[in-house]
Amino acid sequence: MHINDLNPPQQAAVRHTEGPLLLLAGAGSGKTRVITCRIAYLLEQGVAAEEILAVTFTNKAAREMRERVKAMVGRKSGQGMVISTFHSLALRILRADIERLGFKQNFSIYGSADQERLVRDLTRDLLAEGVRCDLDRVLWLISDAKNRLITPTEFTAGGSDPERLLAAQVYPRYQRALKAFNAVDFDDILLLAVRLLRDDPAVRRAWQARFRYIMVDEYQDTNAAQYHLLRLLCEEHRNLCVVGDDDQSVYGWRGADLGNILDFEKDYPGARVIKLEQNYRSTGNILAAANAVIRNNTRRKEKVLWTAGDPGEPVLSLCCEDEEDEARSVVEQIHAERFRRNLQYRDFAILYRTNVQSRAFEEQLRFENIPYVLIGGQQFFDRKEVKDALAYFRVLVNPRDEVSLLRILNFPRRGIGETTADVLIQASAAQSRPLWEVMRQVSELDELGEKAHSAVAGFVELMERFRRQFRKPLRLVETARELFAEIGLENEIYRTANDPQQGKRRAENLAEVLNALAGYVEREGEASLAGFLDKVSLLDQDEPVRNDKEHKLSRDAVVLMSLHSSKGLEFPQVFLVGLEEGFLPHRKSMEAGADLDEERRLCYVGITRARQRLVLLHARRRKKYGKLEPRTPSPFLAELPEGSMERGTSEGRPQLPPGEQEQMASDFFSRMRNMLGE
Repeated sequence: MHINDLNPPQQAAVRHTEGPLLLLAGAGSGKTRVITCRIAYLLEQGVAAEEILAVTFTNKAAREMRERVKAMVGRKSGQGMVISTFHSLALRILRADIERLGFKQNFSIYGSADQERLVRDLTRDLLAEGVRCDLDRVLWLISDAKNRLITPTEFTAGGSDPERLLAAQVYPRYQRALKAFNAVDFDDILLLAVRLLRDDPAVRRAWQARFRYIMVDEYQDTNAAQYHLLRLLCEEHRNLCVVGDDDQSVYGWRGADLGNILDFEKDYPGARVIKLEQNYRSTGNILAAANAVIRNNTRRKEKVLWTAGDPGEPVLSLCCEDEEDEARSVVEQIHAERFRRNLQYRDFAILYRTNVQSRAFEEQLRFENIPYVLIGGQQFFDRKEVKDALAYFRVLVNPRDEVSLLRILNFPRRGIGETTADVLIQASAAQSRPLWEVMRQVSELDELGEKAHSAVAGFVELMERFRRQFRKPLRLVETARELFAEIGLENEIYRTANDPQQGKRRAENLAEVLNALAGYVEREGEASLAGFLDKVSLLDQDEPVRNDKEHKLSRDAVVLMSLHSSKGLEFPQVFLVGLEEGFLPHRKSMEAGADLDEERRLCYVGITRARQRLVLLHARRRKKYGKLEPRTPSPFLAELPEGSMERGTSEGRPQLPPGEQEQMASDFFSRMRNMLGE
């Protein structure tokens, strides 16, 4: 694409190459096109590809941006530039220099299951017998602290919250254990990269010289660790271009700091601000609804979306009797619109605030024999058989990874039972030696009999033999296949399955691990087992290999998904359902200390997913514990402009007059202000 094909603000953003730039890109305003054109423009101006860094949040977005740039400038011209996620960038820095922090280069990356097992082990002696604690929340508190760059010594309990008190005790132990195992967790990747750049001037200068032009997408979603990583990389040259939309900041619960984008001009004095407000996605009436809702947020950068296209049909707001009536109404409209406009099923999306709302729609779609896909569910790499296979790979790369080692020690069964494992673990602790070293010299342990000695020695021999074989990069897939066959992994899967069909599905997942490894080998010039594990560890939370979002969206089926999952997507027709107090805004946001602004931004995100037709639905009543209870319409409905709206009911009855709706909204916000003490 030539720069003259862009609109004037887009052209200005592409041509501004020196110094800080804040690009406020409204929904559907062509921000990816601007970033790719800007990279191409830098290359045309003589900037070396190796000096260009573009950072985004998902592997899918990074992959798409990389392909678009290569299509624009040619693969040879773009060779050497880095387009990656934050975690991939930080991992690149750590793989080069982590030894300066006391780790070995072959460190492991612990996933959520590994973290849970480690924390469970570390808390056994901290909890009184019979006392239960939410370990998931303990892990979340530690993760949140890391994302805000709070160290174990800085983390304080601050009150009587039992999980927080436990987290304050566990966090230091957890970090010491990770280092002893030569491992890091997902949050450590950013935390340690920041520490490395901050504390080592030589490393910092080297990476600053490497990346002289930095572009960041979805800047409104950055947390403290990501913010500081960028500041350290660009503090010398200040050539930082951030692209984002504060109106689409909906990940506060993940640690995203809206202040990062709102305060950009304070953080980078002299920064230029360019607004992209022309929308290329939605009709005029849909944009009018979006603008009317979001303008009620006060803490935002002012911008108004507009389109050169037609107003389109009015946004339809429907009041239904209950959740079943809501589902029937949506399905009836899908039938009618599909035949009226010759649409496919994939052209329709049903968006909701919480996943529990999908049930009625799933039932109705099944009843009508309409294919659908539900975005969400268990990830590929979270499945047991896949985690078992990857645990073997992790131990082969890093034998000090004791969480993975204990997972596979007797799986499949090889005669190393719990008693033998306990003796090994106790010897490791008593001798202050890694478990693997104790196992290599198992004959010295008089507590174990000849049978146990033989079983442990056989396992060590197996792993060391395959460790040598995996050093041959051209035989990675063949070696993995030989390993799985020798240990009888597939046989164990069928043996432990509840039924043959489950066994077949799980065996297919194991085969898919080999397919993923083969795909990695084909893509990478220098393939290694450690490199494959890095790729797996950095897969986005919404990007498992087989049943992933991208794969599901390619099917001709109605899409059901949460508002959070819908961000970044678009559909010809959108049904935004459950617009009621308790759903949107969510009941948690209606409690003290709530952030109603983020709930309104979620509503805005849902509205701006629609290209041609938008239907907003709410119910008069819903079942709770089997009993129908009255529901109150969302106050956001009263913020919609009458000129671009059509209001009614699922049966054509008149709805509440606009004046009454506005009064209900006013009453709602008054209650919220009183609750918050404003």
